[in-house]
Amino acid sequence: MTPLLWMLIAIQVAMGVFDTFYHHEFTERLAWRPSQQSELKLHGARNLLYALLFLVLGWSEVHGLFAMLVIVVLAAEIVITLTDFVEEDLTRKLPPSERINHTLLAINYGAILVLLVPVLIGWAWPPTGVVLAYAGVLSWIAAAAAIGASLCGVRDFTAARRLARMTTPPAADLVAILPPAQTVLVTGATGFIGSRLVASLTEAGHHVIALVRDPAKALALPLPITLITSLHQLAADIRIDAIVNLAGEPLGNGLWTEVKRKAILQSRLSITGDIVRLIARLARKPRVLVNGSAIGWYGLWQDQPLTESAKSHACFSHDLCEAWERAARAAEAHGVRVVMLRIGLVIGRDGGFLSRLLTPFEFGLGGPLGSGAQWMSWIERDDLVRLIAHVIAKDDLTGPINATAPLPVRNVTFTAELARCLHRPALLRVPAALLRRVGGDFANELLLGGQRVLPNKALSNGFVFRYQSLRSALEAIL
Repeated sequence: MTPLLWMLIAIQVAMGVFDTFYHHEFTERLAWRPSQQSELKLHGARNLLYALLFLVLGWSEVHGLFAMLVIVVLAAEIVITLTDFVEEDLTRKLPPSERINHTLLAINYGAILVLLVPVLIGWAWPPTGVVLAYAGVLSWIAAAAAIGASLCGVRDFTAARRLARMTTPPAADLVAILPPAQTVLVTGATGFIGSRLVASLTEAGHHVIALVRDPAKALALPLPITLITSLHQLAADIRIDAIVNLAGEPLGNGLWTEVKRKAILQSRLSITGDIVRLIARLARKPRVLVNGSAIGWYGLWQDQPLTESAKSHACFSHDLCEAWERAARAAEAHGVRVVMLRIGLVIGRDGGFLSRLLTPFEFGLGGPLGSGAQWMSWIERDDLVRLIAHVIAKDDLTGPINATAPLPVRNVTFTAELARCLHRPALLRVPAALLRRVGGDFANELLLGGQRVLPNKALSNGFVFRYQSLRSALEAIL
């Protein structure tokens, strides 16, 4: 085989490694998405074929029937890849970088075939046999690539089997407390929390009006729903029983630069102001506005238990939540009951902060943040959806409500429970000084500060958490 052919194969390996680890493992997290079982099986089969090709071509010349079998394997790879393209289009929206990488992989593979197939045809003429062809360091690189591809193939098949065992509870049960045939306006409907809420409402027979910024993302929402891109599209005589406002620029997807802080604040104030103006012009007012907020309202208190009556400490998180809650309370002037859900760390495998931890922890790269003594006030996603329905149904609930499980844990305990559930060690502690140097206030408030928040108001109003302990929640999720 020529140096050019080896160079193209090396490029294919490099792009394949990038696609596997950057896209499949760390950004798309396919190993934890039940919808991607078929895609993982295709990836596993293709990786095992690659391992066979690297091993055979890196260490030998195959003649006769064996050469023809290699050509068949190359053709099978094409069939698997084309099937994979169709599967991806049916089950998920690929990010631009992954589409570009796939295109480059296909072009490069075509170039490899142009150079390799004539060689294999030439090898097919001699009698059937295998001749050792040691290519020095190239042979050892091919062996390493074969081992890596084999491990990735086993990983894909193992992940697909795990996903087959995972179940998602019926969504309709989560909103069973609601009266029948409610009309609910949901903002942030395509988000991690909003999408599950919408699924619960639609499955239970309620009418959902979903405000979305990107209609393409809304295609994944269950039908039937009414999609709008602006509240101005709603007529003044429309019936809306409840509004759930979850929209806003995510807090945890980037450092808190001045531009980011303004975007976080304005995204929440803008949509909340639009909601209040919608309520003002509606002929029939909704009974309740359930407005998102966060436990960041309390600021940083170290070990002190925080109920809804606790005071706050000044910081960016508090200023943000206070401004957001103040904007929502303007709806009270129109006779609407307003509830501010101070939401903790929402855990689930499909999104949120837990989904970002699964891959590093599964590869044994997890560990406590800083001292690990900071509190993590968490809530399982389905419990949060149930609490939203509870708040809508209970006319006596108003004002701030802590949306956290009754048993918050310290970061070191959270780390240990997650590692135990995944059967992995969690020894790589991340130094607090490093986090502060890189993340600044973002690290101080979201990663190292923590709050010990207790849901007194929800408990005293009769709400029962399905997942009170972190262990029970993680076992159900994973």
